[in-house]
Amino acid sequence: MQKAIKKVNLQRIRVLMIVIFLGFAILGVKLMWVQLVKGSYYKEKALQNQLSDTVVEAQRGTIYDSNMNVLVQSATVWKIFVDPMSIKSESESRSKNIADEVAENLSQILDLKKEDVLEMCEKESRYEVVKDDVEYETKQEVLAFTTDKEYTSCVGVETSTKRYYSSSSFASTVLGFVGSDGQGIEGIESYYDDTLTGTAGRIVTAKNAQAGSMPNNYESVIDSTDGSSLVLTIDDVLQYSLEKNLEQAKVNANAKYTYGVVMDVNTGAILAMSNKPDYNSDDPWTIKDKDAKKEIKKITDEKERAQAESDALIAQWRNRTISDTYEPGSVFKVVTAAAALEEGVVKPDDTYYDSGSIEVEDRVYHCQLRTGHGTETFSEGLQNSCNPWFITVGQKLGVHSFYKYFEAFGFTEKTDVDLPGEATPAAGVTYHTEDEMGKVELASESFGQSFQVSPIQMITAVCAAANGGKLMQPYVVKEVLDAQGNVTSTTQPNVKRQVISEATSKTLSLMLEEVVKYGTGKNAYVAGYRVAGKTGTSEKLGTLGDDTGKKYVTSFVAFAPANDPKVAVLIAVDEPEGGNIGGGTNAAPSVAAVIEEAMKYYNVQPQYTEEEMNKLEKATPSLNGVELSKAQAQLEELGLEYIVVGKGKTVVGQSPAADRNIPTGGTVVLYTEENYKAETVKVPDFKGLSVSEANQLAAENGLNIRFSGNNLESGNVTAYRQSVDKDSEVEKGSVITVFFIASSGVSDTVVED
Repeated sequence: MQKAIKKVNLQRIRVLMIVIFLGFAILGVKLMWVQLVKGSYYKEKALQNQLSDTVVEAQRGTIYDSNMNVLVQSATVWKIFVDPMSIKSESESRSKNIADEVAENLSQILDLKKEDVLEMCEKESRYEVVKDDVEYETKQEVLAFTTDKEYTSCVGVETSTKRYYSSSSFASTVLGFVGSDGQGIEGIESYYDDTLTGTAGRIVTAKNAQAGSMPNNYESVIDSTDGSSLVLTIDDVLQYSLEKNLEQAKVNANAKYTYGVVMDVNTGAILAMSNKPDYNSDDPWTIKDKDAKKEIKKITDEKERAQAESDALIAQWRNRTISDTYEPGSVFKVVTAAAALEEGVVKPDDTYYDSGSIEVEDRVYHCQLRTGHGTETFSEGLQNSCNPWFITVGQKLGVHSFYKYFEAFGFTEKTDVDLPGEATPAAGVTYHTEDEMGKVELASESFGQSFQVSPIQMITAVCAAANGGKLMQPYVVKEVLDAQGNVTSTTQPNVKRQVISEATSKTLSLMLEEVVKYGTGKNAYVAGYRVAGKTGTSEKLGTLGDDTGKKYVTSFVAFAPANDPKVAVLIAVDEPEGGNIGGGTNAAPSVAAVIEEAMKYYNVQPQYTEEEMNKLEKATPSLNGVELSKAQAQLEELGLEYIVVGKGKTVVGQSPAADRNIPTGGTVVLYTEENYKAETVKVPDFKGLSVSEANQLAAENGLNIRFSGNNLESGNVTAYRQSVDKDSEVEKGSVITVFFIASSGVSDTVVED
């Protein structure tokens, strides 16, 4: 019996030993698994529970214009977050559920839904962001609440940054914007993202068992490094002028889009760049185009509407001056003329008889003047934008020489401007290669048809034609500054190559000046300044032969002064509507307005002709307190008219006020009785009137009229815009600027059979 019991006990011991051995073996394997295989994972989990790792965001670099005006900058904002595990721990220690109280207060302070905040407070995590980009006052309210309730371990505040754009849509298609993660998405913000982005810092703090921060000796700080800043070539004065006039051109032509570039002729620096409609860089996700929004509202299918909204956003972010391509039309005649003059196949005084059409192989090309211009010099052919003349010149050049200059002026390559999204020329797609070009293709290309360019390519080529023949690389960023404001790099003007000689450039500039004086560019005339330019009109690809729905791109490019070029301006009008379709009508007046403001801004001294001198404005003298008879004599001496109001003998008031410019022959209203009430008048509608009609109407209403726009000596001009809306109430003697435009002699529309 004892032996049996002893045997059973021995077996039990053996089983127990085996169990213990297996237990230790399993434990050993498990320990090896935890330490060797999953060691990194559990180490990371331990660190997460024992350490608080806070990212300190770096400030993104500031963007300045060329005058060091801030266009874009980052400012400190705050991020509000909750620690759900601490909320749970505090609830247990205080024997009450504090999640509801935290959610209630934060939702009120941060203007959020309580249920959304409560959901965050009840999650199984240590970090939930409640709201980003909180301003200082709101952050202070949150801190006051957490301090008062001793909830500092449950609710936290982190420093962050927010991007601010100085003037919403100002230069938005150039500047671009950043996403919610602070990364550049469009424009300069995207292209120079690595330069603008700084290096984030970190604060690593040890936590105790209650998840509270431990003393400072358990804290490690890695400072953040702010990003570099950029100084652009964009000048806010010229940018404002361009945007204002692009908007006006869009309204005047009822166009789909307008876009333009202002460039330093000699360096390639982009002084202004824009397209309309544009968008708000502070709110880029809101569609600004009213017409697009109307069309989207009509869509009932949700998927289709979402796609339409996405397409509309991409369209409004698009910088059309570098991303869009178009057939340049007669603007390209600048390049053809430059090549022909350089090769010596034609001289400015050479003549050609234009019958109104020309036949090349099986195709007939018509001049924009169907009856033809008769005998005209090459210079006059450029003024008249005569297609047969330029087709003839193109044939004289031949395919090889023509293509050589087409390539030299940069139309087979990108300009490499420092902006994202530049259109890439494609052989056989956007232009014909030399091997593909026959006589018909050469004929079309000689006056700017059957190939496509981008606006930035076109203005860069025209600058080369104007500046002595140097093809410059356009650029937008002038300098890069470090976080302390020190210049770390400067962009130097880059001459890609010499395209034509300086002599050819000077000859061509004088010819283009005559285009503005006497030809299709006369609506770009600016009194006192020598403007050289060329009109362009082309049908959009895909619409040839569609007589009921032809769509056009009209454009005008100009530079000034013609004898010493400083600034070039190109404006394109995409899909203008109405009877007068042409670059000379739709784009030239806006280009003239930008050039006039640029010349005055750069203090270029005007050089008036004798006729212009006779029309110069006069500054009104200060006549208050002057005896009436002496005031009248003074005005007569200046060639100014006057109206006397009252029966007094001394002037007590005047309109316009002293030192206001009014045209020669203008009228000053003189008040001669104390406590006088200024006489007012409703502004008449000057639109559609001739110069003499507008002048007479202004005089009848006791108003002064300032003439602007086309060379008024050219005749056949009509008013198309006025500085003060009709029926507005103004004081008698006020000066109203009326803008005139020629509707005849400015056409360059392409016609071919």
